[in-house]
Amino acid sequence: MIGEPGLHFAEVSVNSAAGRGQLFTYSVPPGLAIAPGHGVWVPFGRQTAQGIVVGLSRISAVDSVRPVSALIEKEPVLSPGRLSLAEWLSSYYICPLFEALALFLPPGFVRKPVLAVSISENVAGLDEKDLDFDSKKAIEIIKKKTAVGIDSLQRALGKAMALKAISRLEEAGYILRTFGISPPRIRPKTETAARPATAGMPERPLPVRQSALLRYLLNQPEPVTQAELKKEGFSRPLLNALAEKGLAVLEQQPVVRRPFEYRDIQLTQPLQPVPAQRAAIGAISESVEKSRPDVFLLHGVTGSGKTEVYLQALAKAISLGRQGIVLVPEIALTPQTVERFAARFPGKTAVLHSGLSPGEQFDTWHDLKKGVYDVVIGARSAVFAPLPHLGLIVIDEAHEWTYKQVDRSPRYDSRTVAGQLAALTGCPLVLGSATPDVESYFRAKNGAYRLLELPERLTPHPGAPMPSVEVVDLREELKTGNLSIFSRSLQENMRIALSAEGQVILFFNRRGTSSVVQCRSCGYSVQCPCCSISMSYHGAESSLVCHRCGLRRPVPQKCPACNSRRIRFLGLGTQKVAEETAALFPGARVIRWDSDSARGRHAHEEIMCILRRREADILVGTQMVAKGLDLPRVTLVGVVSADTSLGLPDFRACERTFQLLSQVAGRAGRGERPGKVIVQTYSPGNYAVQAASRHDYSSFYEREMAYRRELGEPPFSRLIRMTFVHVNEAA
Repeated sequence: MIGEPGLHFAEVSVNSAAGRGQLFTYSVPPGLAIAPGHGVWVPFGRQTAQGIVVGLSRISAVDSVRPVSALIEKEPVLSPGRLSLAEWLSSYYICPLFEALALFLPPGFVRKPVLAVSISENVAGLDEKDLDFDSKKAIEIIKKKTAVGIDSLQRALGKAMALKAISRLEEAGYILRTFGISPPRIRPKTETAARPATAGMPERPLPVRQSALLRYLLNQPEPVTQAELKKEGFSRPLLNALAEKGLAVLEQQPVVRRPFEYRDIQLTQPLQPVPAQRAAIGAISESVEKSRPDVFLLHGVTGSGKTEVYLQALAKAISLGRQGIVLVPEIALTPQTVERFAARFPGKTAVLHSGLSPGEQFDTWHDLKKGVYDVVIGARSAVFAPLPHLGLIVIDEAHEWTYKQVDRSPRYDSRTVAGQLAALTGCPLVLGSATPDVESYFRAKNGAYRLLELPERLTPHPGAPMPSVEVVDLREELKTGNLSIFSRSLQENMRIALSAEGQVILFFNRRGTSSVVQCRSCGYSVQCPCCSISMSYHGAESSLVCHRCGLRRPVPQKCPACNSRRIRFLGLGTQKVAEETAALFPGARVIRWDSDSARGRHAHEEIMCILRRREADILVGTQMVAKGLDLPRVTLVGVVSADTSLGLPDFRACERTFQLLSQVAGRAGRGERPGKVIVQTYSPGNYAVQAASRHDYSSFYEREMAYRRELGEPPFSRLIRMTFVHVNEAA
């Protein structure tokens, strides 16, 4: 170990594939004020790399250390609490520390080292006869610029040829490798604004248009943007002419990219809580006031007023100068949730999720760090929002599996991360659900969580009945000759609902037109070559789509295995359900809501507006329609098949079926008219279906826990998924 008085060393997590798994020690140059959480540039091998300072010390475990090159920003980008959480996350989910740190960094902050090549002095003696075609082409490209990125050469020559040419030219001494950093992908946005440079009109007369522009500027209390001037008919050359004469001053103004506007929001006042709500609000508010990291499980039937509990608990935190995070399971739910919270906290509610543009994410992140907003709403990644004074975390629909990050590392569960964040910051965590997962309810029953119950439905009024549920046995429908996807009862009830000008939701948890394309001669089914799962047929595009990776393929005219033309489309999807519905009810306006039909950035919001304006009569959708929708005109919900989730090879299949059925049933009867739910299934006796039809969580919980206990499944054990990946298939 080495150390000197006054000399400090920084432990840095480096953004490099070669170094993400460990910390590297650098010396701190005299006069450079560095603290944990600072972003820094450091030398790493032959290049400069980005890093985050994790800790400081007066001694170094290695004899030779290189100095930190520079700070990326003057202020630390991460707080000590976020640093601690990232270190915990790296350890708990077994991922490189920088991958965990990157979750907390501002959008666009992570920048990769880039390799470039430039011409050396030796090129003067170059004889092009000695070069092959690719090397000549590479030299021509490099000569045109001071330095050329490897990516540019690879695009021009192809990856393999470019790398070979670079190796030959470097070995001959004709080019040099240089290392740099990729430019920032996102920057603060500015716009040109103009203000008058004088208090009045000049003595010398101006051309008519210049005179009109100056007079306009003199009458404005604030600088006017170029875009606003253009609307008034004043061009940029006209503005430049005034500026050249010293009569106008041009300046750059920052532009805040806001994903959400408050113009049409109707402000609301706190509602008078019923006794169960009052008890829940009081318990959570007490923990907020005392900064206790209690975990509350708020179990309330659909329509029981859980959102009002969140709002009033957040109001308590805000009154104490603190802030709150509200997580929702789907981006699709964000517009509706934001509307409710913005109506109570106008101008102080922010949105943060991956569906925003990079610029909107950038501006929102920095505003949150400055404390501009009191509440941030978003999907799972919003748990990493940089709120400086966190006072409360709310996770709505906390049973949903979408809170898990499964497609890239680190594969975290935002509910688990939120619990650790609450413990580090001393703020309570509220898990709200009408159908809590049995593991959470088990913890609440055993005292690890504090259980709060809301047993009474308050929508549309206190004591409102839950919708009636009818379970239809599809086996009996087949016996009577009904081959339609709709039972006779569902068809009849849809006619009744539509004739009374009500709206109908049809729930089917599978996208597309058909789930399997199969050869009836040899049994071959078309599978994705990348994912090895069946590709689904989408009639609108006449193509096969992999629902895991998105790969699209044309529909085969004959079987690739046996050349038979007996290709058939089997199974069902939302697109097919929508087509059958439109054929059965030709006068009804049918729309779909799934991840295929709602691809645009504002698609979810637009579909909600269509439903609220009653421009659609029947909504066909996947699990998106089961979560948190509040549509008072919906009087009938039809579950086309409860068996799609029951048949999954997952020990949670019955639990998820119960949750989906209960949640989608809760969409009916939220207005003055009573609601009805029809569940179609080939397994009418299944305990999950039966419990959902009675809105009976307790009986489902007891039955499910008996099975879990017998088989030793969670919560009586813990499961870990470990995936081993190697570039060598044999390894």
